Amino acid sequence: MPYSTLVFDLDGTLTDPAQGIVRCMNYALTSFDYMARPEHEITALIGPPLESAISDLSGEDDEFKIKQLVTAYRERYGAFGFAENTVYSGIRDVLDQLKERQIPMGVCTSKLEKYAIKILKEFDLFDYFDFISGVSGDSFNSPKSLQLEKLLTEGHIDSHTLMIGDRSVDISAATTNKLESWGVLWGYGSRQELDTAGAARILETPLELLELLNDQDI
Repeated sequence: MPYSTLVFDLDGTLTDPAQGIVRCMNYALTSFDYMARPEHEITALIGPPLESAISDLSGEDDEFKIKQLVTAYRERYGAFGFAENTVYSGIRDVLDQLKERQIPMGVCTSKLEKYAIKILKEFDLFDYFDFISGVSGDSFNSPKSLQLEKLLTEGHIDSHTLMIGDRSVDISAATTNKLESWGVLWGYGSRQELDTAGAARILETPLELLELLNDQDI
């Protein structure tokens, strides 16, 4: 059966946020006298909630201190980091074709919703989507599965929705809500990670995504 709605992750799926995330993470860490981390350690944690990544990189488990680091991170991210980002090659063409066919699309991201909207507008992607789901400022380490659950409850999506993302958190969130999910390899997750998480398909390029959707007559 064709999918009723396509839900995309943001970081590592639509855009490559590495430069901004690395700079903001090290700004936050060094602001509180934690050691700056190398790029590969930070990019390995792109995808899951920010609080989880900061805890791993700082070695900190005190909730108050993690919140301080998150605040510092978002201070720079809101000013500069959101724009230190690039749209993956081929994504805009895929979205153009899907939009022309009037296929409902949305974004579900672990970022603050206001930053997700800011990024999508900065790179002229906002108008492709019917809804944007991000976390609120008072959320702490909120799982993406709860975001999808809310989208289902509010009627933005239904049981025939397809989730598309680059990390296991995207796949497991869909599985928790009994939705199908496809993993993508142009982001930050490996084939093994996505396969282990239970992705129904694993795609290597945005063009492959479009071809598979064409095959399913969506």
